[in-house]
Amino acid sequence: MKLNNTITLKGQFDVKHFRNGKMISQETIDNTVTSTGKAEIAGLINEVTSIGFKWLALDASSTAAAAANTTLASEITSPSLARAAATCSRTTTTVANDTAAAIKTWTSTATQTVYGVGLFDSASSGIIASRATFSAKNLVSGDTLQVTHKLKVS
Repeated sequence: MKLNNTITLKGQFDVKHFRNGKMISQETIDNTVTSTGKAEIAGLINEVTSIGFKWLALDASSTAAAAANTTLASEITSPSLARAAATCSRTTTTVANDTAAAIKTWTSTATQTVYGVGLFDSASSGIIASRATFSAKNLVSGDTLQVTHKLKVS
């Protein structure tokens, strides 16, 4: 049987670091969609699973992302930077509502270096759909880190 169409998942994280209200860095990084994430997304299509991905978590490790990842290498759990529910929506990239978007802004209350981010289906543990690492964001108290994740289905 030949499939005439294929579904591709293309994701990116956009990371913005602010200090004193001014953006001091911005990066857009292609993410790695994990194997467990692909399986969960397939389950969402036919309702074998029913939990979407709306939780963003920050990583204190620069360990490169891989499809086999089931967690972040060193998830940050300090209260001001802990995993949190994102504001979710669908946006249009090519056709109407073909891109899932999740955005979250954290405000640091201490010094912390952040190297990565992951998108999860749960407030704790759970399945990681995608992950990316980026250049060190050296946060100090009062800094904000805004992460936008977009996953285009085409």
